[in-house]
Amino acid sequence: MTRSSFINAALIALSIQYASAFVPAKLSSSAPHSALTLSVASSDQATAFNLDEYLLSKKGPIENALEASVKSRIPQTDKICEAMGYSLMAGGKRIRPVLCIAACEMVGGTQDTAMPTAVALEMIHTMSLIHDDLPSMDNDDLRRGKPTCHVIYGEDVAILAGDSLLSTSFEHVARETKGASPEQIVDVIARLGASVGAEGLAGGQVMDLECEGKPGTTLDDLKWIHIHKTATLLQVAVASGAVLGGATPEEVAACEKFAMDIGLAFQVADDILDVTASSEDLGKTAGKDEATDKTTYVKLMGLEESKKYARDLVDEAKECLAPFGDRAAPLLAIADYIVDRQN
Repeated sequence: MTRSSFINAALIALSIQYASAFVPAKLSSSAPHSALTLSVASSDQATAFNLDEYLLSKKGPIENALEASVKSRIPQTDKICEAMGYSLMAGGKRIRPVLCIAACEMVGGTQDTAMPTAVALEMIHTMSLIHDDLPSMDNDDLRRGKPTCHVIYGEDVAILAGDSLLSTSFEHVARETKGASPEQIVDVIARLGASVGAEGLAGGQVMDLECEGKPGTTLDDLKWIHIHKTATLLQVAVASGAVLGGATPEEVAACEKFAMDIGLAFQVADDILDVTASSEDLGKTAGKDEATDKTTYVKLMGLEESKKYARDLVDEAKECLAPFGDRAAPLLAIADYIVDRQN
């Protein structure tokens, strides 16, 4: 069976199925640290990892790949591709693509092999933002400092732009991934599909909507929401990068645990920023959670306990990558950035 026919057959099967990450010195929580520079040490040397420089080195290739992925090839698709590109290219931290590439490189893979999956992850994330902002969902007019997709193109086109980004994400991985086996590619597509289904982003979003203003929502409810709505896609980003880089099952499992912890920390940090940052800093409407009586970590735990919980999650996550030594430096620095960021 040829590589192409193998992937096509696997994609058909998947469509049926989804229709029904030196040992780093542990940072003391009281020690001063930067979100941008991480000190790592081995038995014989100490170095500083500069996250700013690392992210800058990835920004150009990621942005170029994203832009190329949604270009219209015929006049009839100009409007839908424009709407897709409007939201996809609206900026953002590109955490998911960077996590994927960093994990792939950590286990011996390359940026080129990981890039199609990195693009797909950002497509899926952008789809979730477009749909999350709709009047029937969170009803927000501002995202990444710009008017949301439905404000510019209308609710109908915005829904379709999100749908198209989601479907294109799977196609992009299947068509564009080079330097990986068919089995690895199918594994990644399966992970991506699961991350947006009933036990992924969609299920988490539904539970989130159901818990708005609902008395008696517990911390366990909130954790379930954010494991599925936020953490799962971050977990898939790191695990997929590791799979494409040739990681062992044990290495993939360590990456998954790391990513699950930073995924939860990411959401806790978002809840904190919603009450401590301005709309200008966030690039979206601040204070929206309180205004809609949304259940958040800050609401259930308080601000200071939420900050401690986020830091504890990150410290636990970083321990998972100790076996990778200094190759894990980018992921460790990103973990710190997630809880120290200002937007």
